[in-house]
Amino acid sequence: MKKKRYFGRGAMFLLCAVFAILFLLPTVLTITNSFMSESEINANYGMIFSTTTGGYVSKTVNLKFIPDKVTLSQYVTGLIKSPEYLLKLWNSIFLVVPIVIFQVAVAAVAAYSFTRWRGKIRSGIFFFYVILMLMPYQVTLVPNYLVSDWLGILNKPWAIILPGIFAPFSVFLLTKFMRRIPYSLIEAAKVDGAGEWQIFTKICLPQCRSALYSIAILVFIDYWNMVEQPLILLQDADSQPLSVFLSNINSGEIGLAFAMATVYMIPSLLLFLHGEEYLVEGIANSGSVKG
Repeated sequence: MKKKRYFGRGAMFLLCAVFAILFLLPTVLTITNSFMSESEINANYGMIFSTTTGGYVSKTVNLKFIPDKVTLSQYVTGLIKSPEYLLKLWNSIFLVVPIVIFQVAVAAVAAYSFTRWRGKIRSGIFFFYVILMLMPYQVTLVPNYLVSDWLGILNKPWAIILPGIFAPFSVFLLTKFMRRIPYSLIEAAKVDGAGEWQIFTKICLPQCRSALYSIAILVFIDYWNMVEQPLILLQDADSQPLSVFLSNINSGEIGLAFAMATVYMIPSLLLFLHGEEYLVEGIANSGSVKG
């Protein structure tokens, strides 16, 4: 029995390792290729970028992890010589940071209301939130466009920020987490004379620290990589984030695209690595209680 158990664990570990390598492969290739010259990229990837001019272009694809000659020219061009890339990066920051901060704030207040308020009306509204969460954003993109046009905020950052602030996913996840808080703590606080605001700030929020952190990470990664929303709601290219710019980059700047994609991955990777424990704990605990 022990041999079978060890064999099963070994096979599962090997399978997980294979999937981990497959998932990490595009990220590793992006980082290593960002240190290659344009001519080396053309020589390695051949027909994929056959429309590029100049240099040797092979007819086969050669996935290469180690550059023949390490160069930082792509980073120098993207971060110093071409201000448009930094402008797009700042556009991403100005769009995503307010969404993360205010979505978490709105979700905390709404989740506390759903937790403390009991009744059929509350259940109906929460069910409506779940339905909205299950809808992909492509479904709500046209209504968002029409509402933004009616409010006069089309082609402005508010067209992205306002729908992001009131997204239902954070409310759902945080509500599930708040219901784990023992009601005896709230009753004890009420006996001591605490009001609703004190219960919310002194009891509920400290208990939901891991959930708040996990929500912030998920929201940041989601909106940091958005393409469709700014592409439709922000028709002015100067106000669009770097994610849109990278998706539209021409084939003659593939090396530059690799470099800026690497730079663009750094905030998400750092945030995930810093809050990995909170992310796992928040998601696991929020899903352990029935709504």
